[in-house]
Amino acid sequence: MLASELLRKEKVISVTGLGYTGLPLALAFAKKYKVIGFDTNASRIKLMQQGIDPSRELTAAAFEGADITFSAQAEDLSKAHFHIITVPTPVDAMKNPDLSHLLEASASVGGALKTGDYVVYESTVYPGCTEEDCLPILETTSGLQLNRDFKLGYSPERIVPGDKVRTLETIAKVVSGSDEEALETIASVYGEIIRAPIHQAPGIKVAEAAKVIENTQRDLNISLMNELSIIFDRMGIDTKAVLEAAGTKWNFLPFSPGLVGGHCISVDPYYLLHQSKKLGYEPQVILSGRRVNDAMPAHVAKRLVQTLIAQGKNPSQCKVLVMGITFKEDVADIRNSKVAELVRELMQFSVAVHLIDPLASANEVAHEYRLSLMDGPGSNYDAVCVAVAHATYRQWTFADFKNIMNDSPVLFDLKGIFGHPHPKEGLIYWRL
Repeated sequence: MLASELLRKEKVISVTGLGYTGLPLALAFAKKYKVIGFDTNASRIKLMQQGIDPSRELTAAAFEGADITFSAQAEDLSKAHFHIITVPTPVDAMKNPDLSHLLEASASVGGALKTGDYVVYESTVYPGCTEEDCLPILETTSGLQLNRDFKLGYSPERIVPGDKVRTLETIAKVVSGSDEEALETIASVYGEIIRAPIHQAPGIKVAEAAKVIENTQRDLNISLMNELSIIFDRMGIDTKAVLEAAGTKWNFLPFSPGLVGGHCISVDPYYLLHQSKKLGYEPQVILSGRRVNDAMPAHVAKRLVQTLIAQGKNPSQCKVLVMGITFKEDVADIRNSKVAELVRELMQFSVAVHLIDPLASANEVAHEYRLSLMDGPGSNYDAVCVAVAHATYRQWTFADFKNIMNDSPVLFDLKGIFGHPHPKEGLIYWRL
């Protein structure tokens, strides 16, 4: 049986795509199995060969004792028998699913497939994508037939970047397979590294749908909080105080307003929308939530400019410091950062913007957004906007902010990490 052969290291697991999802997964498997980690980015592979995580999520200790070979050569995939694909699935400029990485990975793995092999997808997709878009490539490239020659499965990733408590091994794992044998084998292989329960979904489409609605649900809940924050702001009510009061009821869900970026919550709903529209149904609630969340950078920028004007300042003569550009606190990931959109919105008002972030790569920010990242804050700012709640920013005091600002200082605390200053602090304070 393949599962036992893998455990005895007579056969090999491959993981294609070694980003935030793939690398931790590959290293976790490599503590039990023999693994080939494949990525087309040769420079990233070189770093991993030195025990360095290019995403800066894992320490060198995570590489210790791992039976893994890192490679940028697709032909090395032919040495493996259980293939896992964890490549990015973003959206394009029109918010349509971009399957280019997934289809390229399918072709690479298809070219390496042998009779008896398994292919398991972890990338987030719409229901039906694995069987309707990826499977034909696997069969055409390999010349093999599903279930007769090889097995197929889908197991959605649930890695939370920056979370040191809810790690890969402690999060319940959903698995699915192309038939009963595939389901049992895939569950057995993952079961060796996952300490949490393994949930066997009744079909691949069910597992795909489960993943895509996890983040759609979060997106909708956050969109409600964002809409409430807009309404309460106009009423002169502190949204955070309202949520704290409402949260005293046992069944009130603890969501907060904020900029919704990253590669999951702000992307996954569009995959579900895409497939729904193809089937002739135009979603209402999901689209509404997306519109609210996508509009938040412009809302914050407009509110900041209004605050500057209320202080008798001309926005075109103002200098604003924006602190943080990663998509969430304490991670280096800048993908789909809504802070970048906030910066551009401020620039549309002719505001001079300085941008800092202790975790983000200046080269990546320049390449991805054509924005310059400063080494540290300057001085004489008209306003400071704390956009990401990095641990280093939480140590700042109101005095620290005032020291880098001029008269009538304005502090925008988007995550509400500081709380309202005392009037004697002399700060104009605002939060979502």
